[in-house]
Amino acid sequence: MSHAPPKPLTALKSASLHGRLSVPGDKSISHRALLFGALSLGKTRIEGLLEAEDVLNTAKSVTALGAPAVKKGDIWEVTGRGVGGLNKPDGPLDFGNSGTGTRLMMGVLAGHDFPVELVGDASLSRRPMARVLDPLKTMGLEVDGENGDRLPLTVRGMCELVPIEYVLPVPSAQVKSAILLAGLHAEGETTVIEAEPTRDHTERMLRFFGAEVIATPDGDGRTRITVKGNPVLQGRDVKVPADPSSAAFLIAAAVIVPGSDVTVDGVLINPTRTGFYETLREMGADVTFENEREEGGEPVADIRARYCVLKGVSVPPARAPAMIDEYPVLACVAAFATGDTVMRGLAELRVKESDRLAATAAGLEANGVSCVTEGDTLTVKGCNVAVPGGGTVETHLDHRIAMAFLTMGLASEKPVTVDDTAMIATSFPEFLGLMGGLGARFSSPEGAVPGADA
Repeated sequence: MSHAPPKPLTALKSASLHGRLSVPGDKSISHRALLFGALSLGKTRIEGLLEAEDVLNTAKSVTALGAPAVKKGDIWEVTGRGVGGLNKPDGPLDFGNSGTGTRLMMGVLAGHDFPVELVGDASLSRRPMARVLDPLKTMGLEVDGENGDRLPLTVRGMCELVPIEYVLPVPSAQVKSAILLAGLHAEGETTVIEAEPTRDHTERMLRFFGAEVIATPDGDGRTRITVKGNPVLQGRDVKVPADPSSAAFLIAAAVIVPGSDVTVDGVLINPTRTGFYETLREMGADVTFENEREEGGEPVADIRARYCVLKGVSVPPARAPAMIDEYPVLACVAAFATGDTVMRGLAELRVKESDRLAATAAGLEANGVSCVTEGDTLTVKGCNVAVPGGGTVETHLDHRIAMAFLTMGLASEKPVTVDDTAMIATSFPEFLGLMGGLGARFSSPEGAVPGADA
């Protein structure tokens, strides 16, 4: 993907957006369903798997390890090999742009005594892996690479890892998950201690597949998450709820485009993932959760959003883990508010697919929106509805930067162009089609985009 010719796209000011629709399955849960299915005995059937490049690369990787992931009709089926039963692949495992797939797989491979080379695209190869590799090496993982903690890397695990007790230095569901996955292959108990809650999909799904996972407060405001080693996991039927990070772009568009009224059905509302929606409500947005229910052990709801005038707010750093992927689109929404929106605790954005903090700030400034970056804080100066637009945004191969600024362009005074959209397929290949179905307008150098009225 990094060698494909860029696909620039321009978002045009649109009339009101209307519709009721569904977005693809949650990316975090899709990755985990494939991996846990591979580590289980028997068949795992997955409904609603996100068929984006990141997740499909995980499916290819478990297949290469001897646990075939095959689509049968609308269902993906994984034939598991048990916790310690994966096989050495014939070649490297290529994760493309996926940090989640790579880091979780490191935890899986830590319990297998054979070498595996992990590779990715140019963007993923720039992302640091030390925060995951350091605790896994303590447990027994061997790592070899010419670029320090960057891909490509060759890892080799061992059949019986050393259990550890590890305090997360920064909130990270990926690090926590990798350690817990490695803990499945350790004799005794492996514990991760987190000071701030992070996504708990791994804990929920491990229990669903039969592992013993216990989360307890330690009295200092921290939580101890412990997994017992050597469980016998059993294949399960998994229904993947709609991805709240993908839904965020449609909800954001409805909030900033005058006259809009949009509902997204069946969205995951796990409290570790709803910080963006909580913040929108604080800004005065008309966003409601309707028909709340539980599916597959996770809470879901239909999310309805209608246009309204917004005000700037201060977003506390403690909320960052619950909305880390949504800060770029939140910054674009904040451009339409009255007053300043201050977002603190954004250090994690600097080590995503791009330096998202810098890319977001640069994109805002290119479109006439004043902002200030100080350390890990971003302050967006609201334009009181009238966002100038007219600029071109450098996406740095980052799908969320591309989608965030295309969303902003639907309500700005002048069109907003992003330099590339090819990478959107890594997480949300239906983005343009769904937006177009609501009434969003886009154009490319070749003309109107199919599904959108340009």
